[in-house]
Amino acid sequence: MSRFLLLTFLAGLLFLIACKKDDSMACNATEEGGLLDIEYDPSPYNLVIGEGLPVSMPIPTDNPLTVEGVELGRHLFYDPILSVDSSMSCATCHNSQSSFTDNLRFSPGVDGIFGKRSAMSLLDLGFNQNGFFWGGGVATLEQQALMPITDPIEMHNTWDNVIEKFQEHPSYPQMFRRAFGIETREDITKELAAKAIAQFERILISSGNSLYDRAIRGEYFFSDAELNGYQMFFDIGSGLPDAECGHCHNIPLFTTNEYTNNGLQEAATLEDFKDKGHGLITGDPFDNGTFRIPTLRNITKSAPYMHDGSLATLEEVIEHYNSGGKHSPNKDGLLLPLGLTEENKRDLLAFLKMLEDPDFNENPAYSSPFD
Repeated sequence: MSRFLLLTFLAGLLFLIACKKDDSMACNATEEGGLLDIEYDPSPYNLVIGEGLPVSMPIPTDNPLTVEGVELGRHLFYDPILSVDSSMSCATCHNSQSSFTDNLRFSPGVDGIFGKRSAMSLLDLGFNQNGFFWGGGVATLEQQALMPITDPIEMHNTWDNVIEKFQEHPSYPQMFRRAFGIETREDITKELAAKAIAQFERILISSGNSLYDRAIRGEYFFSDAELNGYQMFFDIGSGLPDAECGHCHNIPLFTTNEYTNNGLQEAATLEDFKDKGHGLITGDPFDNGTFRIPTLRNITKSAPYMHDGSLATLEEVIEHYNSGGKHSPNKDGLLLPLGLTEENKRDLLAFLKMLEDPDFNENPAYSSPFD
């Protein structure tokens, strides 16, 4: 063996020995942007589900909840880096103090253009398996998280631009490494970003400590008005009118996550709806004018109401249903004039206020990491 070959062999052997001695440093991470010197050992996230809520949440096998993934998602959710001019984050339209809505009828995007539907609450979305957005346009939270960034009315950005900003960021490459095990900055993808945001959104769960939950557990006693409202809501009141609420807003989530026409839009035919809602997704004319039923948990925090934000107060919502709603061919059959008295309406409102969730509103895990 020549001297040159011998020296080459010894150098290679020493390199392999050095790699073996230090497992925390990957010796093949010599290229610029390498991240293998950062430990990848994600910790399972302990998802706490309050009493009275579904006992478990469906979690995709390819996106398990981890402490590192949730923390990355929390940062991305609150970071305006996602928008084209770095002026707008997910939290701009989904404020934690408003049950992750923005209390506006329509939300303006980065160009000042207003959308056509009200920002929906993100509360308890992780339990939903029946489509997202008001019309049900996507099947998963991961798909949902991709869309606002490129929507020209919302963040008006491109994912290529966002990924480039992630790659150049002082901390995001390391956070993606800890969350998903990427090896270089170039491994950051929009799919991984969406997975992180979806992980954060899945932890936005009702506390199970609203006055309603506590009353059901025997920790709080209904007032007379609250009890009357509870009985009317679920059509169980002796001598009280049925308010027909519980059919669509059933326990434990106070939604069935189905799509229905709640009589908000008047239409002579199935083709006359100003906003066809779920019908735009399914192509079935009978789905025109139907929208996903939102949760009523924490409803006092998420005004204005309905898919178009057209009802400013809960009093207006109750009056809408008391009237039986506007005529259209596929209006839900339970929408009929209810005949509620003024006292009945006040009692029903008293019950709805029991669904407010102060523990959710004040949970620091849901707040901005930048504050």
